[in-house]
Amino acid sequence: MSAGRVAVIDIGKTNAKLALVDLADLREVAVLTRPNRVLPGPPWPHFDVEGHWAFLLEGLRALHRAHGIDAISVTTHGAAAALIAADGRLAAPVLDYEHPGPEAVSAAYDAIRPPFAETGSPRLPLGLNLGAQLHWQFLTDPGLRDRTAAIVTYPQFWGLRLTGVAATDVTSLGCHTDLWNPNEGRFSGLVGRLGLEGLLAPPRRPAEVLGPVLPEVAAAAGLAPGTPVLCGIHDSNASLLPHLHAHAPPFSVVSTGTWVVSMAVGGRPVALDPARDTLINVNAFGAAVPSARFMGGREHDLATGGAAPEPDAADLAAVLEAGVMLLPSVVAGSGPFPARRARWAGGEPAPGTAARAAAVALYLALMTERCLDLIGHAGPVILEGPFAANRVYRMMLAAATGAPVIAPGGTTGTSQGAALLFAGAGVAVPAGERTEPPDGAAGARLLRYARAWREAAGGSA
Repeated sequence: MSAGRVAVIDIGKTNAKLALVDLADLREVAVLTRPNRVLPGPPWPHFDVEGHWAFLLEGLRALHRAHGIDAISVTTHGAAAALIAADGRLAAPVLDYEHPGPEAVSAAYDAIRPPFAETGSPRLPLGLNLGAQLHWQFLTDPGLRDRTAAIVTYPQFWGLRLTGVAATDVTSLGCHTDLWNPNEGRFSGLVGRLGLEGLLAPPRRPAEVLGPVLPEVAAAAGLAPGTPVLCGIHDSNASLLPHLHAHAPPFSVVSTGTWVVSMAVGGRPVALDPARDTLINVNAFGAAVPSARFMGGREHDLATGGAAPEPDAADLAAVLEAGVMLLPSVVAGSGPFPARRARWAGGEPAPGTAARAAAVALYLALMTERCLDLIGHAGPVILEGPFAANRVYRMMLAAATGAPVIAPGGTTGTSQGAALLFAGAGVAVPAGERTEPPDGAAGARLLRYARAWREAAGGSA
């Protein structure tokens, strides 16, 4: 479709959203949100999918009544799958990937997981490798395998609820699951070792139409019968998609949210280091994309300790001159410095102050620069998500990378990218604000700070 309004179901780790995107200009007409609560169990901590479903049906009804909905697309965080029983209901709750349960059997899992060279998937803690989740769930609940008729990745769980069609998608399978071989575009050897042949739903491209909404869904949400629903896409790849249409390589996209995910398109050849949370993502067209990540949104919230005034030029200058630094890692176990524990150098600013906000923004920018360097970044940096509004972050990222930082218009790249699956290359991406690497005395101060931070942080994990 070349015009119309697409309702985007956007389930992030922190919030669940429903955005209505106008394909004429990728403008968000309306956005509804609710917290993504984790329920405690039994049998394990899990996502509140029924709460989300009620929210989505009510939101779809309200948006269609107010604005009209022509189609539905879905994007979600990765590292999640739904195990579906023969009657179409959940065979077990959808496990929260931050639950440490899979680590109890990590040695047994490590003995069967494929090498990084096959999957481009690093070994991650908790349940961040979807294969580790499934391995642990089947061991923990011996009857679960018999109750499971199909396994769908998380975007397609919502597609299944909407259409009754079971699928997986290549971007979600390619998101450090251990289940996908990105270079050959097929399931990895782990699928056979876990006995999942015939259980994992067929992989499809995100832009494929799963089908129309079920009649009962159309009635409950007030939608027109026949409203089409796309297969769906992993959220970081939704952020990447508009720029694959709009920019010629080389460039990198930094998608910010709970996770900060950096993706290099046409960059320098590098050997990825799985020990530093680099990985291969798979984009909407099925191609491999060198990527790196850290839990930047979570780190921001933990490190700032709450709301803080926006730093002005004097606040930033004071932090730079005093060498006040937050060093990695606020959230250990992932990112470019997974074994490091956070510490302050040059004094710790009080929570709630502009100085602390400035130091945290500098830290996040330099963590991002480390990620970009690890994946062979070249060309401009396109910045998506909430960090795009952080002036200090943009300035330091531009200085440290020596590249312009472009923050396209719009509040979330994930919703725009998921909607763009319907439109293809026919929609222009908003140009947004461009931050050039600062020169003169201001640039020199930022570069001195960046060099000192890198030396204090160390070059390895």
